[in-house]
Amino acid sequence: MRTLITTAFISLDGVVEAPGGEPGYRNSGWTFKDVEFLPEAFAIKGEEQKEATAMLLGRTSYEAFSQVWPEMADFADYKEMPKYVVSTTLTDDDLVTNWGATTILRSLDEVAALKETEGGPIIVHGSATLNQALSDAGLIDRYHLLVFPLLLGAGKRLFSATDKDAQKLRLVAHEAYANGLQKQIFDVVH
Repeated sequence: MRTLITTAFISLDGVVEAPGGEPGYRNSGWTFKDVEFLPEAFAIKGEEQKEATAMLLGRTSYEAFSQVWPEMADFADYKEMPKYVVSTTLTDDDLVTNWGATTILRSLDEVAALKETEGGPIIVHGSATLNQALSDAGLIDRYHLLVFPLLLGAGKRLFSATDKDAQKLRLVAHEAYANGLQKQIFDVVH
């Protein structure tokens, strides 16, 4: 069974919306505006590219990332990696041709079936709505969180507000950096 890993830049109050400057959000670009850049705090991003064997995205994140990541040296390891997009509206004609093989999944049942296949870890970038649904369905196995010392208020959050039973997490790695960022890696206790 494959491990499904969610990775996120997240504010202390749980917001994950528009960390890189995506338009339409009041605090867009919050990851680089108010926090000093320290390379060691972002080392986890390179580690994730080496560890992952596939990427899972929601439609909105796919549409944003597929326009810029294929040509970015920082994301070179993702270029040929198999990608899966969960969407009920995308068609094969909507997929870019310069970013490796991409498969459209239509449901969380198809995500669960993908997890049952042979292979290494699958990483989820962005995709707030998808992450909420995956978490609520018990499909996430690990969280890689880079927590920023910011309170952003309104915005898309990583976790849903669904009334559900408690889900236990086990902290497996953590580190604090001089700029206030914290790396927190949690395994979900199934």
